[in-house]
Amino acid sequence: MLEALRKAAGTWVAKFLLALLVVSFAVWGISGSIFGGPGSNVISAGDTRVSVLEYRLAYDRQLMVMSQQFGTRLTREQAIALGIDQQVLGQLIAGAVLDEQASEMRLGLSRDRLAALTAQDPAFQGPDGRFDRNQFEYVLRQVGMRPEDYLKNREQVAIRQQVVEAVSDGLSVPDTYLRAVSLYRGEDRTVEFVVVPRGIVEPIAEPTEEQLASFFDGAKRDYAAPEYRTISYVKLEPADIADESAILDDQVRAYYDQNISRFTTPETRRIEQLVFASAEAAQAALDKIRAGGSFEDAVTAEGKTMADVQLGTFRKESVADAAIAAAAFALQQGGVSDVVAGTFGSVLVRVTEITPAVVRPYEEVAAGIRRDLAIDEATRILLDVHDGYEDARAGGASMAEAAERQKLRMVTIEAVDRGGQDMAGNVVADIPESQALLREAFATEAGIENPPVTLGASGFLFFEVDKITPARDRALDEVRDRVIADWKAQEASSQMGARMSELKKRLDDGAAFADIAGELSLELQTKRGLKRDADDADFGRTGAAAVFGVAQGASGIVASPQDGAQVLFKVTEVIAPFDSSADSVPPDQQTAFSSGMADDLLDQLVALLQTRYPVSVNQAAINQALAF
Repeated sequence: MLEALRKAAGTWVAKFLLALLVVSFAVWGISGSIFGGPGSNVISAGDTRVSVLEYRLAYDRQLMVMSQQFGTRLTREQAIALGIDQQVLGQLIAGAVLDEQASEMRLGLSRDRLAALTAQDPAFQGPDGRFDRNQFEYVLRQVGMRPEDYLKNREQVAIRQQVVEAVSDGLSVPDTYLRAVSLYRGEDRTVEFVVVPRGIVEPIAEPTEEQLASFFDGAKRDYAAPEYRTISYVKLEPADIADESAILDDQVRAYYDQNISRFTTPETRRIEQLVFASAEAAQAALDKIRAGGSFEDAVTAEGKTMADVQLGTFRKESVADAAIAAAAFALQQGGVSDVVAGTFGSVLVRVTEITPAVVRPYEEVAAGIRRDLAIDEATRILLDVHDGYEDARAGGASMAEAAERQKLRMVTIEAVDRGGQDMAGNVVADIPESQALLREAFATEAGIENPPVTLGASGFLFFEVDKITPARDRALDEVRDRVIADWKAQEASSQMGARMSELKKRLDDGAAFADIAGELSLELQTKRGLKRDADDADFGRTGAAAVFGVAQGASGIVASPQDGAQVLFKVTEVIAPFDSSADSVPPDQQTAFSSGMADDLLDQLVALLQTRYPVSVNQAAINQALAF
C-alpha cells in the first residue's frame, strides 16, 4: 500500500495544486491570523513570505487530500515516508515565486472583478443560485475567517492565476504529435513464430555431488528452516458453550408456536389488473364479464394485450396498492374482483394462480430451534464464562486447567511457522482467526499469558506459546529432493536460453525460418494483426511489447505464456493504421495531452522563476510548523 501511496504522492499537476490553495478555506478553514503569522517564516522569495502557520495549514490540507484519496487517515510516519512535507514545500515555493512575478508585472484586480469572483463561488450562493450575503457571512463565520481576509486571499490567488493562465491556457496539442500518437497506437504487425517447449533440452542429467553442493551453498538461505512455534489455544464462542440438552421440549414448542411466521412460506398469487379511465367504464366491463363475457375480452376492448395487465406474483404484503392486495387475496383462483378504487384509477383484478402458504412442521424444525435457543443462552452467559476462565488463570491455574473448569477445549498446534505451515510445508487447517493468532503468537514469548484475540462480535481466543523452535540453516540431506529439482529447473533454463540464442543467431544470419522449425519438428505459425497493447494468447502482453520493440525483419525471443516454453519470432510486416490523422485521436485523450503539456509549461515557468527570485527555506521553521 505504501508504494501505491508514494506513486500517487509523486504526481504533481500544478493547476490542481494551485487550485487547492484557492479553495482550501472551504475545507479546513483559515483564521485571520494566517495573514499575520508567527515572526519566523518558512519561505522567503523576494518580498514574499510564507509563515509557519501557512505552511502547517497547507500541510494539513494535503494530508487530508491524500487520506481521502486512499480511504484511510495517513499517519505521521506514512506522511514522512511519502515526502508530503517536501511536496507541500514545493507547492508553496511555486506560489511564492508566482506572486513575485505578478508583483513585478504590476498585475492587479479591480474591485468589480473581485466582487464577481466572490459572487461566483458556489459556497456563497443561495437556493436560487445567486450570491447570498447572509450565506457569505455564515460560511466565513463557520471557518473563523473575516470577510476582509477572504477578499485579500481571493484577490491574491486571482492575480497569481493571471500568470498561470497566460502561460498554460489555450494550449492545443500539435497535429504532428497527434498523428504520431495515432500511428503508434494503431500500428499492427505480422509475425512468424515457433513455440519451443522446454522439452527440447530435457531430460536434464542428474547433478554431481559437487554441482549440487555448490548450488546449495549459493542458495542456503532459500532452504533455511523458518522459526516454528507450538501454540495452544482455547476458543470461547457461544457455540463452544451451548448446551442443547439444557433446553426443554416445552421451550422449543413454545418458541415454535410464538414464531410460527418464521417457519411459514406465505401464500402468493399471480395477479392481473386492468385499469380503466373511469369507475363507470370499469363497471360496464365488469357487467359484461358477469353476463358471460371474459376478462380477455375486456382487455382487448380497452386496446391492451394480456402482457399489459400482468402485475406479477406477490405475497399480500408485497403488493404496493393495499386496495388491490385486499381484493386479490379475497378472490378464488380465476375470479375477477368488483371494481377497485386503485392508486392509478378504477381497476378490475383477476387472480390466475394461487400458491398456498406452507408451514414447516414442528418435527422438521425442532432441532434447529433447540440449537438456536442453546446458542442464545450461551451468548447470555458468555462473559461469565470468560470471567471464570480469567479468574482461574489469575489464581494460578494452567490454560488446560482453566479450560477444563469452564468445560472448554484446549487445542495445541504443533510446530507452525508464520505463514501457517507445518514442518512438512503443509498448511495447518482449522486455525481460528489464523492471521491474527499467528501474528500475535510470533510477537510474544513462550510461557506468557497473553491478551485474547477477539473473535467476531462476541468471541475470544486465549492462547499461549508452548515452545519456540528457532530458525536455522538446513543441511543438504534434509532438502536434497527439493534442491535437485531446483538445480534441474535452473539448468534447464540455462540450456534453454543458450539453445534459443543459437536459433536466433541462425535466423539473423539468414537461415530460413521454415528450415529451423522443420529441424525441431515444430509448427511455423503466422500471426497477423498483432496490436501493441494486446494480451495475446501466444505472446502475452510482455511478448507483444517485445514484438513492437524490434524493426521489420528483426527477430526476438520471449517467454511463452505456456509454462516453460520460449517463443522465437520474426517481424515480417509492419502495417500502419488506415486513419492516422490527428482527428482519429479521441477528444478526451486530446484534452488530456493538452492538459499535460500545459502542466509541463507551468513546471518550467516555476523552475525559471526560482532562478530569478532566489528562494530561502527555513528548516527550523518547518520543524516548528510540524510540531504543533
